[in-house]
Amino acid sequence: MNFHPELPTPPPLAPDTLRMVALGGLGEVGRNMHVVELNGRLLIIDCGVLFPEENQPGVDLVLPDLSYLEDRLDDIEGVVLTHGHEDHIGAVPFLLRMRQDIPILGSQLTLAFLEAKLAEHRIKPVTLAVKEGQREKLNAFDLEFVAVNHSIPDGLAVFVRTSAGTLLNTGDFKMDQLPLDGRITDLRSFARFGEEGVDLFQVDSTNAENPGFTTSEVEIAPTLDRLFGNATGRVVVASFASHVHRVQQVIDTAHRHGRRVAFVGRSMVRNMTIAAEMGYLTVPDGILVDPKKADQMPPEKVVFMSTGSQGEPMAALSRMANGDHKVEVGKGDLVILASSLIPGNENAVFRVINGLMRRGATVIHQGAARVHVSGHASAGELLYCYNIIRPKNVMPIHGEVRHLQANGNLAIKTGVPPERVMFAENGVVIDMKNGKANVVGAIEYHNMYVDGSSVGEVTESELKDRRILADEGFVSVFVVMDASNGRVLSGPDIHARGIAEGDGVFDAIMPELKKALEEAAKSGSVDNHQLQQVMRRVVGRFVGTKLRRRPMIIPIVIDA
Repeated sequence: MNFHPELPTPPPLAPDTLRMVALGGLGEVGRNMHVVELNGRLLIIDCGVLFPEENQPGVDLVLPDLSYLEDRLDDIEGVVLTHGHEDHIGAVPFLLRMRQDIPILGSQLTLAFLEAKLAEHRIKPVTLAVKEGQREKLNAFDLEFVAVNHSIPDGLAVFVRTSAGTLLNTGDFKMDQLPLDGRITDLRSFARFGEEGVDLFQVDSTNAENPGFTTSEVEIAPTLDRLFGNATGRVVVASFASHVHRVQQVIDTAHRHGRRVAFVGRSMVRNMTIAAEMGYLTVPDGILVDPKKADQMPPEKVVFMSTGSQGEPMAALSRMANGDHKVEVGKGDLVILASSLIPGNENAVFRVINGLMRRGATVIHQGAARVHVSGHASAGELLYCYNIIRPKNVMPIHGEVRHLQANGNLAIKTGVPPERVMFAENGVVIDMKNGKANVVGAIEYHNMYVDGSSVGEVTESELKDRRILADEGFVSVFVVMDASNGRVLSGPDIHARGIAEGDGVFDAIMPELKKALEEAAKSGSVDNHQLQQVMRRVVGRFVGTKLRRRPMIIPIVIDA
């Protein structure tokens, strides 16, 4: 049951052996992506993004390591998308930049969300809409799709039949018995697959640590009713831009309380327009209003449905908290954060909450009232699935290490042998043959960053430099030297940025620095790189000892 921090390069894939490699989603919450290989052909399940943490300054998105596929693009049979959340579809545009005609399979709503996103990238995909009960064959991969319940409509699990065995991937799911759209997780099909034989069960782990069963979505309605009923000013509700069920609850509650609803945030407007047009979102006549008009309405008559529940700096709610959004939040207004708190986003979210409260708003979040329920199966639901399916091998997916471990322990409690529970992180390679799965190695794995218009250009080393600049500042050291005799002709000049002390603090080391440079030059070390290292060493020792700082030091030597 140990994870595998150091593994060898995997061997060549043997014939009629099924290989699984996670390029994202293991050891983290987000950027879910699994590659399944058989006899040289590849099937991809999901292709999502991860949103950056505070220690990744300047990064817009974190992608799966798509470099694994660079030399194998023609081997890809297709991409199966289990549902339309960003952590499952957000990286598809970057994959299709590499090969635009890869077939994309998903439900109607999932593909509609994806196609709207791809239109912004000027990519027209090759898509195939599928629904529960449908079977499609992509050469070596025979796919059957199964309805699952999640926080977004039209979610699908996928059962993959191959000559090397079978694989069931749940996607994100829970077993809500009172779903808003009446579409429950199809346990009958899960049981049928169990009778046929599930060789590898890839299971959503996000809520595996939580005992019992995940609360039904309808349980939020009484809380929203109470909050809306007591609100005397404007109401702002923040949620994920693709959380159709949550938006439906807000629209229904607003309608009961005589309020109109304005969608705020580009992705919220885009996704909810699509959902309404396709019939996944029921919108009473006349309830929607343009945000500009809503801003002029009586406060007690309007609800703003906004993006930014994770504290994203450019999202609508963050800008409201900073006072630079057209919707001004102030005294008497109620803000409801109707979403979970994704690990790593805590500081950003609390910063937004504090900003809103500083402006006089009342803020309600999951910790204070039932304004959110999870879209993921808790331990009780997972135990049901293991007992229904009776898989030969289990691979916990979608979660941090603690989630994966908790999920694997549940499988073992239901009788799965511990050696048949495959714990893995991104890049770990699992091969399966004759009903047995084993960890066989790991590929070289790197984070792939989107930074403005560049994709994959920013490295961990560059991010480290950015963190140093942000935390410690930088010092530039400039000197002009006579290349013929090693004498200092001008300088050294030292300038600091992001350091509390003024440049004058460096006057104390000028004689030492000049002497060190001239001695190095006289000793024959006239190479500019070596002289730069001398400057970096002298200045670094001074700021470390005297100032207790470790800034980035940029030495420049000019030959005269």
